[in-house]
Amino acid sequence: MGRALKILVVDDEAAMREVLEMRLGQWGYEVHVAETAAEGLATARSEAPDAIISDVALPDQSGLELVGALREIDAERPVILITAYGTIDAAVEAMKLGALDFLTKPLDYDKLAATLEAAAGEVERRTEARELDTRLAGQSGFMELVGGSPEMHELYETLRVLGGSDAAALLTGESGTGKELAARSIHALSRRAEGPFVAVNSAAIPEGLTESELFGHEKGAFTGASGRRAGFFEQAHEGTLFLDEISEMPALLQAKLLRVLEDGRVRRVGGARERQVDVRVLAATNLDPEDAIARKRLRQDLYYRLNVFTVALQALRERAVDVALLTQHFIHRFNGKHGASVRGASPDVLERLATFGWPGNVRELRNVVERAVILAREGWIERTHLPPYLRRAPVAGSGITVPAGATAAEAERILIVETLKRLDNNKSRAARELGLDVKTIRSKLKSYAAQEG
Repeated sequence: MGRALKILVVDDEAAMREVLEMRLGQWGYEVHVAETAAEGLATARSEAPDAIISDVALPDQSGLELVGALREIDAERPVILITAYGTIDAAVEAMKLGALDFLTKPLDYDKLAATLEAAAGEVERRTEARELDTRLAGQSGFMELVGGSPEMHELYETLRVLGGSDAAALLTGESGTGKELAARSIHALSRRAEGPFVAVNSAAIPEGLTESELFGHEKGAFTGASGRRAGFFEQAHEGTLFLDEISEMPALLQAKLLRVLEDGRVRRVGGARERQVDVRVLAATNLDPEDAIARKRLRQDLYYRLNVFTVALQALRERAVDVALLTQHFIHRFNGKHGASVRGASPDVLERLATFGWPGNVRELRNVVERAVILAREGWIERTHLPPYLRRAPVAGSGITVPAGATAAEAERILIVETLKRLDNNKSRAARELGLDVKTIRSKLKSYAAQEG
């Protein structure tokens, strides 16, 4: 987490307070103590501990009542109750009130350590989610685009400039990088914002109908033309026409498009007269324009006409710093769409998402997060909610070398120790990543220490 977890111990027995303070300090926690429920409540308000350990039997009120009061301050803060008189009914009541765990005296310190590790993992998740929510609330994005990386801030400034002009522009970038969202942002910032925004996927128009779709047709112009139809240019009059995958448009039609861009006049298929249209054209391609020209996929003269401005959108792998923010953004969106209440993604999941190559870019990430929200429904997105190809994705920089001739036990030790080093000794995260439980990892570490001693 970057700082020691802060624990508040509430117990009226001085010996128990001292033992817990010593143990927790040895485990690396920052410890505060209180003798009564009232003192514990006051300390919880002033010190804002990450987790609380409280005895059930306190001199001024029950620990169960304290749990209720503490949850009014922070409903998500983990509370662990301890008692010398453990009963099933008391444990059930504690859990109903929201306690994280219910432990009996004499304490099993291994179990307490494991419970605190789980609490630390929960606090880490909450902290990460809150930070991402804060960044989202602070508008780490622009219009419908999301991202706080330098590349995205440069893009936002370019879009602002384009919004203030009426020039044609060519948007480039791999599929899924958000070219249409960028085009919509330009339109929304322009003087045409009140006019229509018409988006056309050139690759999706059936062959032979492209000219009719773009420029419209008159009744009887061809077989099946049972009525008069306005084309996309007329539909976008006084607005913006976005032509996606312009390099998929037939060369002959590209020539006709160039003519419309030059004089602003269209003629419907089968029509006798031209119509004047007032349309701003934004085009996009997922190919490198120079390469598309060389391969005769894009007419050079059309490219020069569109290329008043070029807007290059970065692939997601080139701005991995934005992945966590995008993930949280999509979680909020799909919670609303699917009636879910997912709070965020676990640190392990965020790390895997940030180190994946994303060939499908933001569109692929959006689909992965939507799937995960549907599967998780509430709580946190875990590795099990990811598609199999992402569960297997290697984490960048996690390569671990096992010397030739090492035994299985030695290989296991290297794997555990090196994973803990990479994760700043966070045993909860290491356990999730290695498919073990925290208690097993703690037991292994004890045996390794004994062997060295």
